[in-house]
Amino acid sequence: MTANTFFPEKLVGLASTIRPADILEILLVAIIIYKLYAMLEGTRAITLAKGILVLFLVNFFCNVLQLNLLSWIFEKIMTWMFVLLPIIFQPELRRTLERLGQGKFFFEERTSLDEAEANKVVEEMVKAAKSLSATKTGALMVIERTMGLNDVSDTGIKLDAMITAELIGNIFFVNTPLHDGAAIIRGNRIYSAGCLLPLTEKRGLSKELGTRHRAAIGISEQCDALVLVVSEETGTISIAENGKLTRRLDGDTLAAMIRPAFVHPHKKYFGDFFTKWRKHDVGTN
Repeated sequence: MTANTFFPEKLVGLASTIRPADILEILLVAIIIYKLYAMLEGTRAITLAKGILVLFLVNFFCNVLQLNLLSWIFEKIMTWMFVLLPIIFQPELRRTLERLGQGKFFFEERTSLDEAEANKVVEEMVKAAKSLSATKTGALMVIERTMGLNDVSDTGIKLDAMITAELIGNIFFVNTPLHDGAAIIRGNRIYSAGCLLPLTEKRGLSKELGTRHRAAIGISEQCDALVLVVSEETGTISIAENGKLTRRLDGDTLAAMIRPAFVHPHKKYFGDFFTKWRKHDVGTN
């Protein structure tokens, strides 16, 4: 028997050992891994997860190359890492258990907006910003983009309310409980308000910048969010992005800067792969 005939027979023999239950198990594991990744992708913990993956890969190659000293060091690091994982990912573990209890682990709402919805949200936010600026009412709004801010929103009060200029005005009305915190904007809704943000550690910032501006710069340094700030002292409207602050914006400039944050590219979901496959299959028949 030649090698060419032996190889197909070996594949057939291997395939005959696969049970329907094995296929189902592989599919379920793939879905669970995908959902866990999607949930991590929605938080700042994804950076930590990538770092842990790098440590695993380095440890693997050290073992393959028989670098005994480095292998021993990384083994000790990985041992301590397993102890620290529940602490590092405590917010994500808690949210995962909550989603399991609510039956939302495999199904989630989509927050992408079409152009008409995005324009409406931008119009309401610009209207609110101009009104707050006119009365010198301080405000801080964090517009969530691709990187989720669930860990930040958990520090405030969940609202999950449609965005309107009137609601924004009520949230930041002076001496109300939510006035001093930040509002998290997700899609066309104010997801939470009264949230705490990290302050930037940058030195040499203008003395005109108060706590709101430093918080806006701080959160924009840690994620890809767009942060809208209205100064309580001067009424100046500003935008923080990637650790940089753009100040003294008018209504048109503000609208142009925040509109792209609401027109999201289509986010891939596990079911979209099957939908795309079915459409392709119909088109070729």
